[in-house]
Amino acid sequence: MQFVRRHWYNIGAVVALAALTCLFYEWSAIGVLQRLLLLNFIALLLHQYEEYGWPGGEPAIMNIVIQPSEKPDRYPLNQNSAMAINLLAAYGFYLIPIFFPDVLWLGLAPVLFGIAQFAIHGVVTNWKLRSIYNPGLAAVMLGHIPIGIVYIYYIHANNLVTGRDWVLAILYMFAFQYVCLVKMTYTWLADKNSPYPFADDEMRRFNVPHRLEGLKGKAS
Repeated sequence: MQFVRRHWYNIGAVVALAALTCLFYEWSAIGVLQRLLLLNFIALLLHQYEEYGWPGGEPAIMNIVIQPSEKPDRYPLNQNSAMAINLLAAYGFYLIPIFFPDVLWLGLAPVLFGIAQFAIHGVVTNWKLRSIYNPGLAAVMLGHIPIGIVYIYYIHANNLVTGRDWVLAILYMFAFQYVCLVKMTYTWLADKNSPYPFADDEMRRFNVPHRLEGLKGKAS
């Protein structure tokens, strides 16, 4: 379990490659909605790898920039909660809709969530770091947003989506966000004395502390 806790995002990158290979060989055998949802799943896995693997830095961004902590290596986000939240997102929220592409609200929810991640990556984090890039933004801009736009266009152009689908998708998206990103991160799995701190190299990626020192120097 410790190996998975430490390397879940590296495992995800391998799964993304396998899924991309499968998509390439089975492109003509699956429907348009399944293709788009599978691409969205792949985009999420690459997004997670970008955040935690290369260039990485999400643990420090979360625990130093977004939610300043006295124990940034383990609070509020720790290695265990990061694994639980991201695996639930990838293999629950994003993967399941691929097998039920005709349940529009089930697939629309992660599509909307992927697009909405621009708010945290494209606006909030960049503003706090005074930067134009932070880990995760590339996958949002090059993956989630264009995939989401095509998905929404397709379901409207072909009269597949209803008002009920939109309502259920939005409610499901917010429920997922509240349970997985708010309660799991900041309440259920948060522990100032967590036995699952991030490794030193995970905390050093993207040079977050150095970037913040540079901002303090400019401010003074």
